[in-house]
Amino acid sequence: MNVGCGVMLFNSYEFIFVFLPITLFVYFFLAKKRYTKVATGWLVLASLVFYLYWNIYYLPLLLISIFFNYNVGKWLEKTRQKNVLIFGIVFNLALLAYYKYAGFFISSINTAFFTDVSVPEIVLPLGISFFTFTQTAYLVDAYRGETKGYSLLTYSLFVTIFPHLIAGPILYHKDIIPQFSKLKNFVVNYKNLSLGISMFSIGLFKKVIIADALAPWVKLAFDNADQLTFIEAWCGALAYTFQLYFDFSGYSEMAVGLGLMLNFKLPINFNSPYRSTSVIEFWRRWHMTLSAFLKDYLYIPLGGNRYGELKKMRNLLITMLLAGLWHGAGWTFVIWGGLHGLYLIINHQWKKCGILLPKTVNWSITFICVIVAWVFFRAGSVHDALTIVKAMGNVGNIALPASGVFEAKLGILGNYGIKFMEMNYWHGTKEIIVLAGAIFVLTYCKNTQERLRELKPNWKWIGIVTIILVCGILSLSKTSEFLYFQF
Repeated sequence: MNVGCGVMLFNSYEFIFVFLPITLFVYFFLAKKRYTKVATGWLVLASLVFYLYWNIYYLPLLLISIFFNYNVGKWLEKTRQKNVLIFGIVFNLALLAYYKYAGFFISSINTAFFTDVSVPEIVLPLGISFFTFTQTAYLVDAYRGETKGYSLLTYSLFVTIFPHLIAGPILYHKDIIPQFSKLKNFVVNYKNLSLGISMFSIGLFKKVIIADALAPWVKLAFDNADQLTFIEAWCGALAYTFQLYFDFSGYSEMAVGLGLMLNFKLPINFNSPYRSTSVIEFWRRWHMTLSAFLKDYLYIPLGGNRYGELKKMRNLLITMLLAGLWHGAGWTFVIWGGLHGLYLIINHQWKKCGILLPKTVNWSITFICVIVAWVFFRAGSVHDALTIVKAMGNVGNIALPASGVFEAKLGILGNYGIKFMEMNYWHGTKEIIVLAGAIFVLTYCKNTQERLRELKPNWKWIGIVTIILVCGILSLSKTSEFLYFQF
């Protein structure tokens, strides 16, 4: 394997046909010979190779982070001293701040105070947000007395296990580490293997067939923010809403599937979030491991809802602002987090009023709010985001394609202010059909875990999964990174 030549993506030939089969074969071969510690060490080694394939020079950073947090955790288990916990958290946050936020903070200071401090060119280490959060949560649990004297080898596997290392889901020691010592997990489990392959195949399909197909629509819309009509703006925002979901949920399902192949149950990260009828419900369904982290390790330590409504609203806003900043070093992400903080505050206050609205109205309001926030999440600048949101609200700028069936059949609409023109982004009914279909699938159809709960390992299911997997593999000629790699 070449190192430093690029990310070994789940959606790549080298991962599917080389890395994964070799990793699985060697792991279960060693386990069958009852070399369980060696098998565990093999998974750690394989995970480190998976990471260094991206950039060997950042492997020492990952190893230093693991060694530091493991030893601070052991220290906390013995002493339970708060200053030791603070020391560990400050180290983790300082590491994250330098690599992820140094450039952002310096450029923001330059803008605010008209200075000209040079902005360092720092490459963001892949997965640093996820392995930093995972280990910070571990330190807090060690301080609370909830860890159990794990070995360095076991801890290293907890942090580095390759399905989750790059983009989650965020793991918690109490959920995953006990699985490493169960003897039955060292034996090939054909039910887990079939479930894992099924989930991996569905996730691969979501990524390469759906998300990657939507990517050009999204790019064209957001690259031409100042030229969008009302319909084009909505098409672009909806396309990104679905691209992000299919991309990240696809990755998460591939990760869970890979874990199942190894007999490890990683947490589900998505549960049909676009079915939500409130923003509170949305955050129970979207990026569920991050939501749990924010609640348990940020919102509750800030005071949660224990000190009155005013402080509860403050804590919600702070939590979501930091969630936005965690996603990216830019004001667009901060605004995205701030919007969701405001949404949650309004949602909680609305619940207190006890006013009930029809479910369809609740869903529509929630979905529109989420879409508007996603515009800031994706836009290259605050100006671009505001421009797109303004176009989405400009009902006086509704336009239809000047050629084809629209002008021929609907020309009378011109009498009511509807314009017919050459479109920059939307060219006909294709986009509308695809986006409407996505809404239907994500709000009414069963999600992956619901489907797999009904799994019956018969020839029909094998045929369906094979078709899905083959379609995904045939689309690997143009591999693309997962969106959450940049966070």
